[in-house]
Amino acid sequence: MHRRTVLKAGTAMLATSGLLGMSARAAEPLKVTAFAGASNLPIWAGLEKGLFAEQGIAPTLEITPGSIQLAKDLFGGKVDLALTAFDNTVAYVEGVGEADLEGPADFVTLFGIDDGMLSLMVEPTISSFVELKGKTLSVDAMTTGFAFVTLEMLARNSIAQKDVNFVKVGGGAQRLEALLKKEQNGTLLNSPLDLVAESKGYRRLLRARDILPAYQGISATTSRRTLAAKRAQIAAFTRGFQQSVAWVAANREDGIRILTEKMRGMDRTGAEKAYDRLLHPVEGMFRDLRIDPLGVKTVLDLRSRHSGKAVSDPSKYIDAGFLSEALKGA
Repeated sequence: MHRRTVLKAGTAMLATSGLLGMSARAAEPLKVTAFAGASNLPIWAGLEKGLFAEQGIAPTLEITPGSIQLAKDLFGGKVDLALTAFDNTVAYVEGVGEADLEGPADFVTLFGIDDGMLSLMVEPTISSFVELKGKTLSVDAMTTGFAFVTLEMLARNSIAQKDVNFVKVGGGAQRLEALLKKEQNGTLLNSPLDLVAESKGYRRLLRARDILPAYQGISATTSRRTLAAKRAQIAAFTRGFQQSVAWVAANREDGIRILTEKMRGMDRTGAEKAYDRLLHPVEGMFRDLRIDPLGVKTVLDLRSRHSGKAVSDPSKYIDAGFLSEALKGA
């Protein structure tokens, strides 16, 4: 057969199988930042299994040391998308974030990942809230993130903010490290960092889920400028992320393996507990990537109550049409 005929036949076969378009279209880059921890499991799995590549996207993951650096990187365009607490979006849009930005923040949340999966972890000698008086608790930042959840836990147990000392340490991994070094007496940790602390003998004083009916925790946020320029790429990442969550949920052994490979110092037992917590069908990651209206209301109510500035309009912080639009492209 003539060489040209062979090439045409091969091309026809590739086109029929759908492989030609996939191989011919170079995956587009997308810079993503997130906090350290096993909650990055869907990204690790999606990269390993080519689930993002199937959507024509090639994300890179950068680990941030804390919300202040994350906000600076997102505002400055160093990263395209951030996986961060929904309350961080609210804080910076309202102009009360702790990072010194060079202008108003145009941050917007696009989809949800979890309800925070938060627990107040304290040193083993502390067994009640009254014993926190005079003690030191660490936070990422006092005006953003999960600090208001900590304040709500204290208030509901008759402990005023002035009764404890707060220090800013950084993201969950940094706070966990400081806690294990006994630099503070307690801190709010999300899963599976709370499991690490628990395995070292630290006490779970209270879960956020025990006092809050719902909470919008880690969510995907970008700037409106970046969204306008890279909406298609971010939509492709969203589809890949949802497929990755579904894949991890259906492949427990592989998920545990990836955790042991990616999480420094995590053994098989720890990885099993982390996987089961992250992929719990009710309390784990949101399989549908929803933004929970009741969870959003809780975030706004806590901020209004503990910051002294009332906030109530979710549309200022959320692109309500993005998720359904992105998933329709699947």
